[in-house]
Formats: sequence, structure tokens, C-alpha cells
Amino acid sequence: MLAAEGPKKLVGVASVCAPQNYRNRTLVFVPLVHGLNKLSEWLPSFEGVMPFRENESEHPDINYRNIPVHGLYQLRSMTSDLPDHLPEIEIPTLIIQGDNDPVVDPDSANQIFKKLTTRDKALHWIAANRHGILNENIGDTCNLLTDFIARVDLETDAWTRHNPPPNPTARPVHLILDEAAARWPERACLDFMGQVSSYAEIADKVMRAARGFQNLGVGKGDRVGLCLPNCPYHVISYFAAMKIGATVVNFNPLYTQQEIRDQIIDSGTIVMVTLNLKSIYPKVEAALQGTPLRTIVVSSLSDALPAIKGLLFNTLKRSQIAEISQDVRIIPFEKLVSQKGRPEPVKIDPVHDIALLQYTGGTTGIPKGAMLTHANITANIEQVQLWLGETDPRGERILCTIPFFHVFAMTAAMNLGLAIGAELILLPRFDLVDVLKTIDTKHPTLFPAVPTIFNAINGFEGLARYDLSSIRFCISGGASLPVNVKSRFEDLTGCVVVEGYGMTEASPVVSCNPPDAQNKMLSIGLPLPWTEIEIRSFHSPDTVVPVGERGQLVIRGPQVMAGYWNRPEETAKTLREGWLFSGDVGYVDEDGYLFLTDRLNDVIICSGFNVYPRVIEDAFYKHPDVDEVTVIGIPDPYRGETPKAFVKLKPGAHVSEDELFAFAEQYLNPIERPGEIEFRDELPKTMIGKLSKKELVLEQAAKMGDLQHG
Repeated sequence: MLAAEGPKKLVGVASVCAPQNYRNRTLVFVPLVHGLNKLSEWLPSFEGVMPFRENESEHPDINYRNIPVHGLYQLRSMTSDLPDHLPEIEIPTLIIQGDNDPVVDPDSANQIFKKLTTRDKALHWIAANRHGILNENIGDTCNLLTDFIARVDLETDAWTRHNPPPNPTARPVHLILDEAAARWPERACLDFMGQVSSYAEIADKVMRAARGFQNLGVGKGDRVGLCLPNCPYHVISYFAAMKIGATVVNFNPLYTQQEIRDQIIDSGTIVMVTLNLKSIYPKVEAALQGTPLRTIVVSSLSDALPAIKGLLFNTLKRSQIAEISQDVRIIPFEKLVSQKGRPEPVKIDPVHDIALLQYTGGTTGIPKGAMLTHANITANIEQVQLWLGETDPRGERILCTIPFFHVFAMTAAMNLGLAIGAELILLPRFDLVDVLKTIDTKHPTLFPAVPTIFNAINGFEGLARYDLSSIRFCISGGASLPVNVKSRFEDLTGCVVVEGYGMTEASPVVSCNPPDAQNKMLSIGLPLPWTEIEIRSFHSPDTVVPVGERGQLVIRGPQVMAGYWNRPEETAKTLREGWLFSGDVGYVDEDGYLFLTDRLNDVIICSGFNVYPRVIEDAFYKHPDVDEVTVIGIPDPYRGETPKAFVKLKPGAHVSEDELFAFAEQYLNPIERPGEIEFRDELPKTMIGKLSKKELVLEQAAKMGDLQHG
């Protein structure tokens, strides 16, 4: 009631087991008994008639029998007046309630929550059959309260990217979803092909799946693999595993059987969640022999779809559904989430406990697991939130077409989206027409993607049929964003596209162009809050080079990994005195903006000079008929190496090699000019659509080997 009056110094309200209804139904007689005492004056009202049975209580002195009637009368009067004042509360409000409270009817919490009109409200349920959940700190109630106090304290200071708090808040990853479900339980959380689930529904499935994992024997520190495309099963399993202190291991469903097997062995994955599709399931099942894998949880794609779509999928796509073996080690996802009760609480140390093993080629090209702690991941979410600035309080809608098993999508789409209470529109794979139809009908407001996706949309011939105007903000990552691609997409949609930079080893976002300040062309932006970036000399790694001079980017910040899984030597090479040596080449300008030129391993040495493939690629992208280009170095008997450009032209375009050579000469010096140009119908890409040089390098090496052997 005090909060409803809006006192200036009050910044938040926390309510623990507040009553609206009571378990002891005889409290209805309180006004009558209190009135009788007053009327007859037989005894002072505080000692008057007390016709209440003694209730079960966790403390012998705390029961209705020992509370004076006038006290009960005042309490009942106050709680009966409370609903009229709740809509007037405008400050952040936290409600915590035990789900089997013996004194207060738990439905009181629902009644209070629904009456509140403040946008910043949260309801947390605690598994308890006691009333004193705060006094006894049941279900971590004290931490919920202190975290809330810390948050509202921070928010009164209006933190921004220009004025961030002193440090990020280290906390377990699962709290991202828990807090979102507490604040926006009825808001749409996931939209998978038209099947919409609320935050409360997803949080409930996470709780059940967490209990299910524990019943399978998964404990703190055990590895749980996810071999899934974007779908509700991925989100549920990710947060359920982390809720019980397990470590998530992301697997690319496009991996070969051997690649999946190798990663299971390297990571020590004991449980894998996957889909019942022929393209994925058999590769996982094969790993039950000769690896640490002991259980496979199989999800049904049709069960995640709306009823009619699910029926059609089972009928028309039956040939794509895998036959599941009758093996006790293989269980359906439905059984995992059918468990009753909440998971056993697990104490998580956010700073030291590993939340995720994210496999990457890293700075050396050999796949290895980057160990990301809970604090790494939550810090990066907080950093990106500060960078993004204010979001629509009614709820954003994020189009998620880049896969969650990739670290960029995990942070910039899934985790960021849930942290701000957005609706995640999930697409299991990238299909250009599906993406355009989804934008036109679902009206997403945020769209994290990679340059090849933006470029594909730009070049689509039937684009005029689709309304893209709902998109207002895009983050481009995974590869360098050509200027013409960025400008064209912004013109088509009216949105702002900012290019960022990240590494798997940094959770992943390190820098980004600001949405509210100068967005420099070809720049990867400014360092995120709490992030330091230096440009170090190639030859003297401890020396910072002058402004404008190229060198290796080294990074320090709360998002930097703990190291590589079981690879101390690789960790020592990449992490030095808290600095992450990226293997990327770039420079910083006089305004502090970062520019990335290449990977250190991609630099081409021509006659002793460093030639940077990105410089050449940017020159080719200026040609109006060039759709995609990748440049690598190939052996040259005179220069040592020479650049070779692989070019894909736009549909219907016709440009000769000589014409492209002549065009590039105006932008490139003689050393930078390619020795060869090869036209291709398609260029190789990674799993998220990033142009890949690896296949072209191997192809050229094989050609050279064939020439040498005759």
C-alpha cells in the first residue's frame, strides 16, 4: 500500500508469501469475533475469544491460536484492501511464494501478480511445504531477494553502454529464462512453425526436463550434448541441463558420423538430445558403441508442430523419419519431461563452473572445446543488452534462422532474446523464401544474421512481394559485411544494420558498431563494455602498435573463456596473462574504431610483403555484378605466394576475367592484384553461411600435388 502512494525513495517492492487467501478457513470469523469482543468488553480485544484450532506450523509460537484477534483482524482488513491498491504500483515488484504453503493459499501469489499493472513484475515459485521460506532460505529465496534488490538498485542509475555498471553480474545461465518467465509468464516465448509457447510453458518444461536429466543420472559437471536444429527442444534442453549444473555441448547436426563420434569422445558427452530424423538420428545412435555416450533422448519433430502440421509431416514426410531402436538407452523426449517434481537444487559457482563446451577451430584450425563459464555467457548477454539500449517494453520479436548450436546465434538470438522477454521465431534451417514469408507474416523486429543471408535477400528477384518494414535492427556477425550489402539491405527495410566481431573463445561478442552513434563502414565497431582490445605487434607480442598500424587483436574481458577443454598447451598459446590472442589481423583508428583485415593464417606473403585477402575482396565487391568473392593464397615460383580470387557472379551477369582484372586495378596496388580469377556457380560456406576458404585451400593443394606427381 505504501508503494501505491509512490514515495520518491522507494525503488522496488518484494513480497514473500503475502496472503490474499488463507489455508485456515476459520479466519473468516475474525471480524465477527473481534466485534463481539469489542461489543461485550468481556476482555481486552487482544485477549478475547479465539475460536481457532491450532494449525500445523514450523514454529510452535507461530500459529493462529497465539496471534491476538485484533492483530488477525488488522491483517485480514489490510489484505482485503490490497487488491484495490495493486494497480497503482508502478515500480519493480517481486513476488515469491511457496507452492505448498501451509499458512497462505499459494493462489494468493497469482491473484496479486494479475492485479499488478507495473510492467516490471516477477513471480517466483519455490518448491516448499513450509511458510518460512525466507527465514529458512528454502529454494535460494534469499538470493532471489538480494538479486532483485541489486537489480533495482542498478536500474535507478540508468546504466547504458556509455555509463555501464562497474562490473557485470556473475550468475548462473538458467536464471535468464527463470527471470523472464517470472516477469512475463503469459508472453509468447517461442514460435516454432506456428506452434506458440508462453514463457511459463517453456519454463515448466525446462523444470521437468531438468528433473528428467537428474533421474537419468546426470550430475553437476556432466556433459549433455545437443544435436538439434533451431526448435523448442534445443531451448528446453539447454536451460534444463544448465539448471542442474551440467555442461552443454553443442553439436552441428550436419556433422558426419565420425565428426559426431570424435566430439562425443573428446568432450565425454554422456547424454545426447537429438531429433527423430534420418538425416541426424542414425549418426548419433552409432555412437552408443565405443564412446562415453550412455543415453540418447529422441525428440519428435511432429510433436513440436501445430497439430495439423504435425499430422501432415508424419504423413507426407514419413520417409524422412528415422526408425528408433528398441533399446533401454534410448528414450523419448516426452518421457524426459514427464517427470513430476522439481529438480534437486544444485549450487552453481558462476565464475568457475563450465556452462558450455563450444567446439571451434580456434586460432589453429584443430577442433577443440572452448570452456565458457556461466559468468562468461551472462556477462556477454549483459554487454550486448547495454549495447542494444532500450527495447520495446511490449516485447520484441527476433527472427532466429542462424542455428543456436553456433555461438553467435546462442548469444545474439536465443539468450539475448530471452533476457529481454522477446518472442523467438524459430526456423530450423535457412530457406530464403521461408525467411521472406516469415518476415512478411510474423513481423519480426530484430534480425541477427550473417552477410550471406543479407546478400541473398538483397538479390531475390521477387522481393517486392514481401513486406520487410517490421525489421528495425540487425546485427551482422560471422564474417565481414561488404558495404554494398549493408547499404542495400538498409534501403530495402529501413532498418539499422550494425556489424560486430566476435570469437567462440569470447562467448562470442567482443565489439560492435553502436546503434546510436557513427556506424563506420568496414569497421567492426567499438569494444563492448568491460572489454579491452589492443593491437599487438606480429613480431613482439607484448608491444602495442601505433594507431593505424596493423597487428594482432588481443582481447581481455569478462566474456573471455576459461580455456580449451583438456588442451593446456593450446590454452597457454591462446591465453596469456588474461589476454586472448585472437589470430585476427586489424588496426584501430584515431576514434577507437576497430578494423579487421584478415585472419593471421590467411595473410598472403607476396615477395616478402603482407597482402590481406579482405582488401582484395572488398575491391571486387565494388563491382555491381559480383555476388560473392573469396581470396586465398596459392604458390607462385617468383613471388612465393600470389592471390587467387574465386568469384560468384549475380544471376544473369556476364563479366570476363580481363574485365574484372581491369576493374580491380583502380583499387589495388600491384602487389595486391590477384594472379588468377576463377568463376564459380557456388562458393563453399560454413554451417552458418559464412564463406569458407578451407575447402578452396585444400582443393588448390590437391591440384598442386597432382601437378607435381605428373
